[in-house]
Amino acid sequence: MAVELSPELVELETRAWAEIQAGALTAATAERVQDAVTAHAVATGGNRYELEMALKRAVRGAE
Repeated sequence: MAVELSPELVELETRAWAEIQAGALTAATAERVQDAVTAHAVATGGNRYELEMALKRAVRGAE
């Protein structure tokens, strides 16, 4: 089953990834991403880990 990513999740992860690359990731940004991933997984009945991995692949590429 394919994991569906909301635009909001992609936006949050994109912001976090930019902060990571700049060496400036804040706890608040990381917490927002984790909270959104968890909420989305609960709402869709999906696996949080699989959702997070799909989100990272979509934003960061195949690292």
